[in-house]
Amino acid sequence: MSKLLYDLSRALAWFGGAALTLVALLSVVSIAGRALSSFGLGPVPGDFELVEAGTALAVFCFLPWCHLRRSHADVSMFWHAYPAPMRRGLQLLSDTIMLAVWLLLVWRMGVAMLDYKANGEVSFILQMPVWWGFAASMLPAVFGCVVYAWRLIETLGLAKPPAGFKTAEGEH
Repeated sequence: MSKLLYDLSRALAWFGGAALTLVALLSVVSIAGRALSSFGLGPVPGDFELVEAGTALAVFCFLPWCHLRRSHADVSMFWHAYPAPMRRGLQLLSDTIMLAVWLLLVWRMGVAMLDYKANGEVSFILQMPVWWGFAASMLPAVFGCVVYAWRLIETLGLAKPPAGFKTAEGEH
């Protein structure tokens, strides 16, 4: 199970990278079109709407892998000075809080998606249903819940990461 979750998380992060690359290219094309408007070009219609949805998708794709690697931004100036039991307790606390926040986020995102679908709201320029952006992010968000729970199980010592896996800190 552990190897599968880690492999899927890594693949999802690569997918998020591809999505973010496409968003960046879209932005470049749109900005270049604005700059060259005197030659009959223009911005990509709905570029802001597409960037918004694509960036959200990328973030939800990155975060599970980031959490498994313990790569979230942190203040580690004093971390190694803390005694090992304190570090373990802090990791347990942070993994628990991250899972709770992630579950709350996914729950509310699901409620919002269903509300947008029910009321039929569409984006301003592309007239794209707003719930599509939420739906695209739901699969990686729900997978993130599984990953955050798995990481908590690992922190509790009830499961182990795949053989040879190293966190961003070089330990596990």
